[in-house]
Amino acid sequence: MGTSYEYYRAADSDAALVDPETPRVIEPGVTRGFDAVDAGKIDPESEFCDLVALVLDAPRSQGLLGLTYLYPPPEGAPRSLEEADALPEDSPYLIGPGIAEFAVHVRDALAGIDDERLSALAIQWSETEQFTQYRGVDSQDLLLLIEDFVGLARRAKDNDQMLYCWMGGW
Repeated sequence: MGTSYEYYRAADSDAALVDPETPRVIEPGVTRGFDAVDAGKIDPESEFCDLVALVLDAPRSQGLLGLTYLYPPPEGAPRSLEEADALPEDSPYLIGPGIAEFAVHVRDALAGIDDERLSALAIQWSETEQFTQYRGVDSQDLLLLIEDFVGLARRAKDNDQMLYCWMGGW
């Protein structure tokens, strides 16, 4: 199956953690859910970080996103290989899902992108190392995804909410 990533907005970490085992994208006919973007394989620490670095005109770095991992709870995480080996096979620390919160500057940077810049940004993003290693990555497809991310960030900012990523299918 592979890992999938869903980016979503919520009022705070408590709201973001409701039903942590459940994907965030609203399925047709389901009333509960989040305003979310199904980003497929766009990893927050890899491809998404590249996008944010381009938006901010900053070098890509581990701290750029200000990620805070919320689920599974960090305080319960194994602290050694022995503790990890002792976990049950279905432990979320081993198989997921995971939930992380982005720093507010990520939301604000995405929300503040000028719409005229989106096409050029999609081309730049398609030329990053993460995408050049794959065939068939089209800047038009990435443009649609960027538009989704920007729309999500704008709605989050307008509602004084934060951005989160749900990571499932490990």
